[in-house]
Amino acid sequence: MKSHVIVFPGSNCDRDVAVAIEKISGSAPEMIWHKNTSIEHSDLIIVPGGFSYGDYLRCGAIASTSPIMHEVVQKAKAGVPVIGICNGFQILIETSLLDGALIRNNSLSFICRDIHIKAENSTSIFTKNNIIAKMPIAHNEGNYFASTETLKKIKDHDQIAFRYCDEHGVVNEQANPNGSMENIAGILNDTKNVLGLMPHPERAIEINLGGDDGKHIFESVLN
Repeated sequence: MKSHVIVFPGSNCDRDVAVAIEKISGSAPEMIWHKNTSIEHSDLIIVPGGFSYGDYLRCGAIASTSPIMHEVVQKAKAGVPVIGICNGFQILIETSLLDGALIRNNSLSFICRDIHIKAENSTSIFTKNNIIAKMPIAHNEGNYFASTETLKKIKDHDQIAFRYCDEHGVVNEQANPNGSMENIAGILNDTKNVLGLMPHPERAIEINLGGDDGKHIFESVLN
């Protein structure tokens, strides 16, 4: 298993992801600095969370123009699995690998707490372990928004990966932490090899640290 984690100025979850991948796969990922321009053979690329470039201009906008992202886009288009977590999700949207936008939480405040999500697509490599999962969120701009046409497209093509739900798997307004349209917590590209999600699975791989539901997403890919 050869995996890579992209590192930007301001990334702060890159090491968390590296620990998670090594713990689950037994193989440490290669850390790729944003100024690099190439990635050797990869079985999985992860764009981690954090505050790339201090979230200046717009979350993920500057990072999306980093030299390494051209290579990430090319690898994704060639079929390599790519996961963008939180700020990584924002970056993947800015590169147009994923549809829609991530705007300010409807509370207009930063949210950091545990939530529950459920998989809405059981056919992608990321969602085969179809469970109700508890994991943390930590974001200010995680409110998923899309035009009517875009929302119809991702629904018609089964591109909704995860929705916010309660602990029993019920999707309702009370379980939606940030105002995301239709409780969307994560989406896929049309070929289902790129996933973006706001919750942090890499922060939920140890029972002693609050839960290990996050490992199911990584195991789904690695297996």
